[in-house]
Amino acid sequence: MIDRRQVLGAGTVGLAAIGAGLLGGCATPAPSNHARADVLVRDLQQRTFRYFWDTTDPATGLAPDRWPTSSFASIAAVGFALTAYPIGVANGWITRVEARDRTLATLRFFATAPQGPAASGTAGHHGLFYHFLDMASRHRFGRTELSTIDTALLMGGVLFAQSWFDREDAAEAEIRRLAEKLYCAVEWTWITPRKPFLSMGWHPESGFIASDWNIYNEGLLLYVLALGSPTHALPPETWTAWTDRFDAQWGNAHGGVRGGEPHLQFAPLFVHQYSHCFIDFRGIRDAYMARRGIDYFENSRRAVRAQRDYAIANPGGWAGYDADMWGLTACDGPGDFTRTIAGRPREFFSYSARGPGDRDDGTIAPTAGAASIAFEPALATRAIHAMHARYGRGIYTRYGFLDSFNPTLTDAAPLKHGRVVPGIGWVDGDYLGIDQGPILIGIENQRSGLVWQTLRRNPHIRRGLERAGFTGGWLA
Repeated sequence: MIDRRQVLGAGTVGLAAIGAGLLGGCATPAPSNHARADVLVRDLQQRTFRYFWDTTDPATGLAPDRWPTSSFASIAAVGFALTAYPIGVANGWITRVEARDRTLATLRFFATAPQGPAASGTAGHHGLFYHFLDMASRHRFGRTELSTIDTALLMGGVLFAQSWFDREDAAEAEIRRLAEKLYCAVEWTWITPRKPFLSMGWHPESGFIASDWNIYNEGLLLYVLALGSPTHALPPETWTAWTDRFDAQWGNAHGGVRGGEPHLQFAPLFVHQYSHCFIDFRGIRDAYMARRGIDYFENSRRAVRAQRDYAIANPGGWAGYDADMWGLTACDGPGDFTRTIAGRPREFFSYSARGPGDRDDGTIAPTAGAASIAFEPALATRAIHAMHARYGRGIYTRYGFLDSFNPTLTDAAPLKHGRVVPGIGWVDGDYLGIDQGPILIGIENQRSGLVWQTLRRNPHIRRGLERAGFTGGWLA
């Protein structure tokens, strides 16, 4: 096992030493290219785990939206943190007792957090939680929304903890009980003002958000959870009504680049990753995917390959894009401004959902490529190595890859985040919890299948999938 104290203090120079077999001061034969790849990927995974372990409040389990910039807590990041702790145990980075205690503190906090319709002084309403919570007051941050999708990501971690902590001792039994309480409290049927679809959220000041989860997106997990509820379940026909709308997104054109494998399209890669962090869609199909002859896992694999094809074609002429340098998703960006570079006007954005032909401003997000390791291990590993080899001195630090970077923007600008690093370009200064989580979980699912296999056992996940009409594979 790699000593985490050596690795976490190593930086890119330390990784070179690790790759040369110099751990612990004992020279060993240099490993093969495959072994070196394993070392870097494992180092990245351990660093992303440490992000959650080090930055999460141990008393409440609240995980910051970003670090090191001071921020509010993200309930979606908490869901990823809850998933991170057993991964840390499985890899020997923390003990089961440490993971148990942190998980129990988290579930106790959410189970006792105040709920109600008031605009302040609460953490949620009708069993759902606000997108962001203030780290100090532990209540709703600002005028943020009661979020259906972020509650779903939180519940993904809650149910993972419920199934993973399976020992017959009092603390682990309490984890299971609190997880059940939290999940059963979510009133999915309340937040459907335009039936059958779930609204994206609710504000105490203005009511339900006008937009619904009614196209193909990261809502796979959301609807599985809403259908699987033993207390407030949406009717099974909800899934059919939702997937009947998918045909408009089926195709093989990506930001002006045509060809490749047809699939359900959505430009940013996080849409194709988030639900797959928790649910093993390999070999199971609903009626829609049965008609298409693939499953949702294959759909995400095709989306990954389409992004790589787009980077190879590089219709925007952005610096750095090629077969090993790709990955567009929701992430930080340098700011909202236009600059003329090499005689060409270039528009840049701050935090934005980027994808092929959709707000592509040359900003690459390491999470897009690294978290794709669950779908395309070889391509993602090559991308991880390319990013580390070309830009590692500027973008790979204490907790792995910083959130994003942009090799096209190389001079001073009115930056909202980050800085320009000579020889690299713009580099973000933060890590984002919702981008760190998919890296950690994607690597572990590709390595051992831990999260997938654990949640296969969860009766609520299984019930939701079956009510949605999924059959075959591990459900058979």
